[in-house]
Amino acid sequence: MPDDRDEESGKFTQQYQSEAFLEAVSSINNATTSRIADEVGCSYDLAYRRLKSLEEEDEIKREEVGGSFVWMI
Repeated sequence: MPDDRDEESGKFTQQYQSEAFLEAVSSINNATTSRIADEVGCSYDLAYRRLKSLEEEDEIKREEVGGSFVWMI
């Protein structure tokens, strides 16, 4: 099994880069969390956490539409 930790910090490296989520948000119409998770190839929970983190960094915004979050640049 490959070592997924950074040698200096000891932290695990991210399998899904932020750029993948940003690309998905910009390329999908009505970019819901589910659609982004499918596009990136990760779970809904992971997608939501990463999208929420990007929102906190002011990279993206979200809007609640009919019980779903729609993400936008």
